[in-house]
Amino acid sequence: MPRFLFISILLIAGRLVSAQQVDSIYFHLYTDSLKKGRHNYINVDGKLANGRWLPLTEKEVIFSADKGKFEGNDLVLPAVMTEEKVTVTAVLRSKPEMKIVRTIWIKTLPEPDKLPEHQDELPTKRNKHT
Repeated sequence: MPRFLFISILLIAGRLVSAQQVDSIYFHLYTDSLKKGRHNYINVDGKLANGRWLPLTEKEVIFSADKGKFEGNDLVLPAVMTEEKVTVTAVLRSKPEMKIVRTIWIKTLPEPDKLPEHQDELPTKRNKHT
């Protein structure tokens, strides 16, 4: 293989690898509170050097929390607990110095027995002027 072609391949491969480097990680949670007795998906995304976002899993992130236990990206909380909040930590495996910590509140209102099945069963807002 000609030397020029070999060097070109190495340069292109180097650019592809650097474009996949995670520059920072963020929590992008789907909810504002966690539910007791449920699997709560903890979404962590990595921002790449090229500006794109990459969803991260337990393969790339070490998850921990001061309550409950992790199964993959899911934080499983006991059904009975008195704590009001949980502190979650995510550490990037490839760069352990890159870590984020977030305190997330636990839902206190009870779940409804049944969700509405039809549009007409949804609560409606009343106009203040009527």
